Amino acid sequence: MERISEHISYKEGTRSVTALRLGIDNTPDTYQFTNMQVVAENIFEPLRKWVRGPIKINSFLRVPDLNKAIGGSESSQHCQGRAIDIDDSYGHKTNAEMFEYIKKHLDFDQMIWEFGDDNNPDWVHVSYVSPDRNRGRCLRAERIDGKTQYRVI
Repeated sequence: MERISEHISYKEGTRSVTALRLGIDNTPDTYQFTNMQVVAENIFEPLRKWVRGPIKINSFLRVPDLNKAIGGSESSQHCQGRAIDIDDSYGHKTNAEMFEYIKKHLDFDQMIWEFGDDNNPDWVHVSYVSPDRNRGRCLRAERIDGKTQYRVI
């Protein structure tokens, strides 16, 4: 199968342990695949060049059945292939450093500091739509009384 980008394999962009476990086909349609390529080109690849090493992808595409199975938002941009969750698992840059780099240097629609603490999120969610529709919106996800809440930062 075709690569999504230079540093994202098709397998990496569609991998989901939950989909495998539940027998959900997480294969993108043409629209989703094209969106994934746009996210990779405008967010992932420039970030990876700056990081100078691999970046773990926690989640990229989530077909609607998979998104429902994990309890994702019905309006999740992952379902369109327009959002990617990244993590500093390889230790080249912290999640906080990647968040700040994206915020200052890249065009994006929405970015979320996912949980963690004031110094570093557990992972970074970032989406991309198009140059004329990107909002540049930054949020922080926090668990309050057992529920996830988002606030603008």
